Amino acid sequence: MTTAEVAPARDPALEGAPVLELRDVDVFYGRTQALRGVSLIVNEGEIVALIGSNGAGKSTTLRTISGLVRPAKGEVLLRGERISGFGSEKIARLGVGHAPEGRRLFSRLTVRENLEMGAYSRRDRAGIRTDFDRVYELFPRVKERSRQLAGSLSGGEQQMVAIGRALMARPTVLLLDEPSLGLAPIVVDAVFAVIREINQGGTTVLLIEQNALLALNTARRGYVLENGEVATKGSAEELLNSPDVQRAYLGM
Repeated sequence: MTTAEVAPARDPALEGAPVLELRDVDVFYGRTQALRGVSLIVNEGEIVALIGSNGAGKSTTLRTISGLVRPAKGEVLLRGERISGFGSEKIARLGVGHAPEGRRLFSRLTVRENLEMGAYSRRDRAGIRTDFDRVYELFPRVKERSRQLAGSLSGGEQQMVAIGRALMARPTVLLLDEPSLGLAPIVVDAVFAVIREINQGGTTVLLIEQNALLALNTARRGYVLENGEVATKGSAEELLNSPDVQRAYLGM
């Protein structure tokens, strides 16, 4: 696929100042190159989907943004300020929340203690209490399980806690890595309804999702990664209507 096949005549990503931007990013794991010249833009208030096959570099892209991986080339910018090279703790304090693939909860801590870990760098106690209330409102099941060990929860409940923990940092941009992975369809619907609600509340979202149809039906725009490179991009509607995307990722 080529960008020209799908990209709109006027790229909406170029309208206004972006909240998050990657510019020509290369990433290596040892001698293996995971990302090759990846550039993408996420504007304030958007949900942007990042789709592609396993091993395409999607999770590496999020890990690079959040400071878990450092690029060998290129830069990551948050509101126009370079953050590539910063540690993950500093990037989180600057406003990047990350709910990683596999949830990565502290299984021997309670649900509430896991949420508290999301706010570890904050000192505004009143704001933290407000955000606990917000997470409990978004995820009533999380409130019900607040004293339960996180490792004893169902997969869907753990995913809710993982998203809630990321929200406790009060992020400007929320990175979501495979939020539907391993969940029953009814739970997936509930989780994605909350993702839309979070976005409508003002949080910008960059989403990786194995279900490309669900991702593009949720997002405004999307990027397709192939072998660590951006193969194509466009509005969600244009990607959904692209024969190449349909064949490769939508099972059509």
